[in-house]
Amino acid sequence: MDKNVNSSAFTAKAICREGSPKDVTLSRNLRRRTLILLLCGAAPAFGQTPVSSVAPPNESGSSTTNSPLRPEDAAPAEKGGFWKRWFARVTKTQAAQPHWITPLATTTPRLEEEFRYDIAWQLESNGVSAENFGLSKGLELIPAGPIELIFSVPPYVLHSQPNVADGFGDVSFLLKYRLLTANEDKGNYILTVFLGASAPTGHDHVGAPAAIITPTIAFGKGWGNFDVQSTFGATLPVSDSALIGHSLIWNTAFQFHVLRKLWPELEVNSTFFLDGPRAGLKQTFLTPGIVVGRIHLWHRLGLSIGTGVQIAVTRFHINNHNWIFSARFPF
Repeated sequence: MDKNVNSSAFTAKAICREGSPKDVTLSRNLRRRTLILLLCGAAPAFGQTPVSSVAPPNESGSSTTNSPLRPEDAAPAEKGGFWKRWFARVTKTQAAQPHWITPLATTTPRLEEEFRYDIAWQLESNGVSAENFGLSKGLELIPAGPIELIFSVPPYVLHSQPNVADGFGDVSFLLKYRLLTANEDKGNYILTVFLGASAPTGHDHVGAPAAIITPTIAFGKGWGNFDVQSTFGATLPVSDSALIGHSLIWNTAFQFHVLRKLWPELEVNSTFFLDGPRAGLKQTFLTPGIVVGRIHLWHRLGLSIGTGVQIAVTRFHINNHNWIFSARFPF
């Protein structure tokens, strides 16, 4: 049957291209003339691929013709489908919120999907210098629309004095739940709640002696190229409260976006000790810094880097002149 259709189409196209044969006259049967006209009108439709069998253009702009899927062909599509849906959800989630950069010390209320690794050089009040590799940063994922999970790599701390123990710090986790948000076109603001937790897995004098829960509320507002991001939380040890103490933590970052990828900033990082060994004391840092990003690397993978220094502005401070270097790989 297919051969007959193709043959009819070829004949009709030839008749249409060359015109009616010379032996066709007005005395010919009206039925013959009607058949020729019908074939000429239908010819362009024969031999073409139906619209429903053409795949939509791919990323390169080309299109491919669909063919019946075999079981072995369906398997790769199913494997890739999970990640396509994952990244599509991440893109949609982040498109609804402001597109600021993450500050150096203040945890952003925005939901991020990236791997982050920080290094800090600290000068403690007793004159001992320490290097903190990791700074409790790690893998950040968006498993659902308004939710982000952070799995922090245990930091490794080195001290300059041989009699001070070196080693890994505590494992920590953070859950973010975004309550309200609007991107730059609809209000440029965000409101998020955090629930952080750390487990006492670190070495002596490096990690805390007990687990700590840290509930936090975070918010941000932008005006053009300027934005403010702020967090306010509390540290609640599950035990050894007399040794660890309760404290309130308030961090605020003021950022300005210039030259497309530069984000100079000034942060105010404060800790208020409510009880414990430092009851009634307060520690505040001013943190000038700059973050560069986002630099495109490959497909969804990018790079942002930043640096700054924490300068103590209160009489009491555990450490001072803490230099921070931050590398983030958003994807």
